[in-house]
Amino acid sequence: FLLSHLAFVDFCYSSAITPKMMVNFVVEHNTISFHACATQLGCFLTCMITECFLLASMAYDRYVAICSPLHYSTVMSKRVCVQLVAVPYIYSFLVALFHTIITFRLTYCGPNVINHFYCDDHP
Repeated sequence: FLLSHLAFVDFCYSSAITPKMMVNFVVEHNTISFHACATQLGCFLTCMITECFLLASMAYDRYVAICSPLHYSTVMSKRVCVQLVAVPYIYSFLVALFHTIITFRLTYCGPNVINHFYCDDHP
């Protein structure tokens, strides 16, 4: 259950970046608009934060399986697994939304076009 959600998040990583990158390879014009950059950054951050929390959830799952094998089915019920997956999705979306809004509310000098095919949060 947790592994399938981790695979989905990894798929979303590439889906956030690859389409614009493929267009830039064909057109040979490596620019991205401010709105596209904000969307790409928000999707990327959501996936990144979700993956970190899902890996922590998987570590907890393995810890319970190894250290308390007789209590595993009680501790890791379906309800707990759903909560361990739902909370990271919701939390990461809110954090990524907040980070993206704060980043793009700043005033920037110059054009609203970034000369790169990928919008990252590090200069």
